[in-house]
Amino acid sequence: MPSGTVMNILLRDRGSTIFLGALGLIILFVPIGNLLIPETSSFHVPTYLVSLLGKYICFALLAISVDLIWGFCGILSLGHGAFFALGGYAMGMHLMRQIGDRGVYGNAVLPDFMVFLDWDSLPWYWYGFDNFVFAAFMAILVPGTLAFAFGWLAFRSRVTGVYFAIITQAMTFALMLAFFRNDMGFGGNNGLTDFKDLLGFSLQSDLMRCSLFIASACALAAGYLLCRFVTQSSLGQVLVAIRDAESRVRFLGYRVARYKLFIFTVSAMLAGVAGALYVPQVGIINPSEFAPPGSIEIVIWVAVGGRGTLYGAALGAVLVNYAKTYFTGALPDAWLYVLGASFVFVTLFLPKGIVGILSTQSFFKPRSNKLKVET
Repeated sequence: MPSGTVMNILLRDRGSTIFLGALGLIILFVPIGNLLIPETSSFHVPTYLVSLLGKYICFALLAISVDLIWGFCGILSLGHGAFFALGGYAMGMHLMRQIGDRGVYGNAVLPDFMVFLDWDSLPWYWYGFDNFVFAAFMAILVPGTLAFAFGWLAFRSRVTGVYFAIITQAMTFALMLAFFRNDMGFGGNNGLTDFKDLLGFSLQSDLMRCSLFIASACALAAGYLLCRFVTQSSLGQVLVAIRDAESRVRFLGYRVARYKLFIFTVSAMLAGVAGALYVPQVGIINPSEFAPPGSIEIVIWVAVGGRGTLYGAALGAVLVNYAKTYFTGALPDAWLYVLGASFVFVTLFLPKGIVGILSTQSFFKPRSNKLKVET
């Protein structure tokens, strides 16, 4: 993306400036607080907090990917948890191949779960995942390919609204059931875990955790700028028109299915990147990431933060997951009620989300490009 385009985005949108500025400060101070400031200091950032913040940032990127299609094109997807999980499995397969003979059974080729299940050879779809570049590429390609194939069938048939949401949720549920099977070769219900290192560095080291945190934050910034560039371009104007009056856009001669297919595929790729960065930080990936309630929760993040703003979706993801961390520890039985109540409250009283409140303040409104003419 040209530097002039980035500056144009920052100059025209105060929200983007604040969001990226805050993200830059986090990238700077969190690793410094963890690696350079001694543990006895009040400003020290503990290692567990670095991983927790990294997880939140991955969720923020996932929320932005959903907001790109829901907030700007009106495509409500309840299947983005599947794209997130596929990206995570791609990276998890690479991490499993890196274990080598350090596993429980000491097999240099087969992961422990394959040895336990008496597999005699590595499945063909595991080939190449010993290479990091290949795994990273597949974390983007696999979700993108699935989204393209699924979207091509759905959009050319003009499946929209709640019907599209239902079939995306059905896709997620089908994938969850498939990955639960041991004969699929993805670890069954236990999934992939017990990762050792990445690119030759231990995943348990403070340096690697901070590196993953920085990589996640940079991916969030890059993904945000990409989405903002798309939404502020002529393509973004067409997407908003499709959201508001799809039949009129089609009547004007635009190939609506192609626009929706393109943006849906890009969104799925961003979700795959988020999943690939998420797995090394949490240390596990299993079929529960495909669970339909997870995809519904992503939509709640976007609604709480503010649909159609991008940075609002990121804010909602962080706030809702922080609340989840607190309530699942302090009041685990109350979390689902709190989540449901927050969604109902936002729908009834804050239709524009938390960011909608801030947008009423003049400081957060976009800068006007009009020049004042003195008389």
